[in-house]
Amino acid sequence: MEGEEGMTPADVALVLCGAVAIYAGIRVALEPDTLRKLPFLNVLSFAITGIIALLLPHPLGIVAAAAYFVGSTLESNAIASTYAGGLDRG
Repeated sequence: MEGEEGMTPADVALVLCGAVAIYAGIRVALEPDTLRKLPFLNVLSFAITGIIALLLPHPLGIVAAAAYFVGSTLESNAIASTYAGGLDRG
């Protein structure tokens, strides 16, 4: 058909990132054990970073994705460190 195009590789990557984000979000919401939630929280952060980078095809989109990635990584590390007992004050 005229005017109808298939999915581009970027579209496929966006769908995969979205599926991973949805799965990780469900696991984070339903997992009762906090330690088992943390890896899924990191996966969710990676997936959202990928979605941002794919949706914003501009150099500033890469900056936005990088800023989100760095912020979410610091947040995840802070949560894990606090859960593990924080800094050793010995």
